[in-house]
Amino acid sequence: ADGELVQYHYGLKDLVTILFYIFIAIILHAVVQEYALDKINRRLHLSKVKHSKFNESGQLVAFHLTSVIWCLYVVVTEGYISNPRSLWENYPHVYLPYQVKFFYLCQLAYWLHALPELYFQKVRKEEIPRQLRCIALYLLHIAGAYLLNLTRLGLILLLLQYLAEFFFHMARLVYFTDENNEKLFNVWAVVFVVTRLFTLTLYILVIGFGLPRVESQALDPERGSFFSFLFNNILFRMSVLLLVCLFQASVMWRFIHFQLRRWREYWNEQSSRKRAAAAAAGTKQQTKLLKRDSGYHENGVVKAENGTSPRTKKLKSP
Repeated sequence: ADGELVQYHYGLKDLVTILFYIFIAIILHAVVQEYALDKINRRLHLSKVKHSKFNESGQLVAFHLTSVIWCLYVVVTEGYISNPRSLWENYPHVYLPYQVKFFYLCQLAYWLHALPELYFQKVRKEEIPRQLRCIALYLLHIAGAYLLNLTRLGLILLLLQYLAEFFFHMARLVYFTDENNEKLFNVWAVVFVVTRLFTLTLYILVIGFGLPRVESQALDPERGSFFSFLFNNILFRMSVLLLVCLFQASVMWRFIHFQLRRWREYWNEQSSRKRAAAAAAGTKQQTKLLKRDSGYHENGVVKAENGTSPRTKKLKSP
């Protein structure tokens, strides 16, 4: 009422808040599973492998859609999109608005809740290493952006990442319901490439041009300044950009390899279908030719090609 703007900082009490929202995330996970995914699974009659992947993609579609809408609302209301300079201006961003801090705490709670869910969902042993690697990467990046005061940059990167992941898991859900429908995978491919380009551009903009211009260039952990003095060194700055470019290139190479394998399988399947159709047509034509050679039926009697009966006529005695 008096016009004061309250901002927040991270601390040990965040752990208690995260623990509380871990339990909330587990409850919401169970609600989505019971009232949505299980009912769809009963109708589809999927195999065990597809059943597990369907549940995983269904949960992630709900989470990514919610996170994209929420994150987009935060970055628009805080002005991070309309003013890109705010991503590095006044760094370090020690004090956070309530909605930014709350968003990060909920994100950490969700990915931490995914660890016990591996047991509750009875995930197959072959899938556990892949899911653990995914959870660890998300926790590392979100916690790193939160603790190192790079929350503004982290919000934009999460928005781009979640947008691509939403289309991927949505395409998987549609594929499980109809294996001939792969149109959403093409949409995901376009969105993935666009988000990778935006991500690389954002890294170059912030790391290459933004952070080196920050006024406070000294290492000051008490004020939350961790990177400014490093990015003032052009050698360090170029090394970081090179690592980022190499990482994005490796991601794109795996994506291109996946798309080429997918297209190869699609064309092999189409060619096998054409060969099967041609073989079936050849069989039908051969059957027709055999019928012609053996005559044709007319009123239940086999007739020859000249219209005469194939039976030999008996000579009458004079």
